[in-house]
Amino acid sequence: MKVSIITVVWNNAKTIQNAIDSVISQTHKNIEYIVIDGASTDGTVEIVRMYGENISKFVSEADKGLYDAMNKGIALVSGDLVGILNSDDFYAYSDAIKDVVTVFESDANVGIVYGDLLYVDAQDVSKTVRTWESGEYRAGLFESGWHPPHPSFFVRKKVYDEFGLFNTGLKIAADYELMLRLMHKYSVKAAYIPKVFVKMRTGGASNGSIFGIVKANIECLRAWNINGFGIRPMIFFKKPISKIKQLFKGRK
Repeated sequence: MKVSIITVVWNNAKTIQNAIDSVISQTHKNIEYIVIDGASTDGTVEIVRMYGENISKFVSEADKGLYDAMNKGIALVSGDLVGILNSDDFYAYSDAIKDVVTVFESDANVGIVYGDLLYVDAQDVSKTVRTWESGEYRAGLFESGWHPPHPSFFVRKKVYDEFGLFNTGLKIAADYELMLRLMHKYSVKAAYIPKVFVKMRTGGASNGSIFGIVKANIECLRAWNINGFGIRPMIFFKKPISKIKQLFKGRK
């Protein structure tokens, strides 16, 4: 089974190499690796090109934001499965993609596979800041503020073809809107693997500041309305509360 991994990057020469290394070191070898760069000027382009044929497709041009770049990447995939790895993130172990493929191959009705995630210190990735244990999905969980971590989220390409890509009208929470749409609205069958797939450095747009967290949660409210569920004000409170316990899990 062919897996297409997409990394979107813009001026991130500091960590892009770590992300790339974690992809090309995967034991599952049928991987198409696509890197979409937003016309970086800090040396990122040179680092990506250094990897040669390890990068299947590389685009470097101006875009309209993170989710526009992700949509560009999805439009280029030729794989059966699609995963998105941010340029600040890296796969936690070399069998991660192999484990994902095993679950998809075991059940043709599964359209989504997801796992767990560790937030790590931006300067010292050996330090865990927060542990995100997703748990098994059941209908209605999004109502309680639950959602899986998007970097651990793998989707069959045909699911994107049927239900659409990222909504570029959202600037921070289009990944949340996509997961809400696929899992809560359209009930695409999902399978959970209780393993940490990805380590994410702290300091991203949606978690690096109180302002970012508030803005992301406002966009999450919009996501409910976009999908025809109306505004759900309690989600604004439930979603952050659901993450508080993550701060106390596995902190090192």
